[in-house]
Amino acid sequence: MNILSIILTILGLSLFEIISSIDNAIINAEVLSTMKQKARRWFLVWGLLIAVFLMRGLLPWAIVWAVSPQLGPVGSLLAAFSSDPKVHAAIEQSSPILLMFGGTFLIFLFFHWLFMEDKNFGLPGERFVRRQAVWFYAIVSVILAVIVWYALKSHPVIAFGAVLGSTAFFIIHGFRQNAELEEKKLLDKKSNLSDLSKILYLEVIDATFSIDGVIGAFAFTLSVPLILLGNG
Repeated sequence: MNILSIILTILGLSLFEIISSIDNAIINAEVLSTMKQKARRWFLVWGLLIAVFLMRGLLPWAIVWAVSPQLGPVGSLLAAFSSDPKVHAAIEQSSPILLMFGGTFLIFLFFHWLFMEDKNFGLPGERFVRRQAVWFYAIVSVILAVIVWYALKSHPVIAFGAVLGSTAFFIIHGFRQNAELEEKKLLDKKSNLSDLSKILYLEVIDATFSIDGVIGAFAFTLSVPLILLGNG
């Protein structure tokens, strides 16, 4: 990779991470405001380390290693900067499934934001689109079917990458949706939920946001160091 590609990749990842982290920061602030000082301090130190930094640090490396086990743990981390032809061949072989995996996830994430997320309307047509939220699942299902249809003509593994991306999206957002429903209980001043319950909730919600960032990053690059820099 040349220096311009590296800079653009890091900038793109950073922008994606900033945008996707805004909701996460708001949720954290709301729940932390209902917790005692000791629990709040524990989460800000250890909770963020576990759910954010470890997740974003280990998950991209684990994914690359999983699809290219022949590289080994160290090779998976440094593959993008290796000059070994065998390493390049391994990355070239695994890149379609990873790129399709991350790309499909990112497409689903965009349409979820477009149709389902609460937002302040600023552009013409946004309010109309938001009222069509019922069509979200139909639209992404059709998109997935089209992607898989054309991917199968190229290689079944690429189609499998698209299915993995959609599966990851619905699993992660299923957990997040359930967590958001629980948030109302956590913010209730009369709630008897302990600070430990609130910490566990924040761990889950932060982990889902971190996974969003990691999986979406594979639509930008397969380089683990660049993902770490961009998501960091």
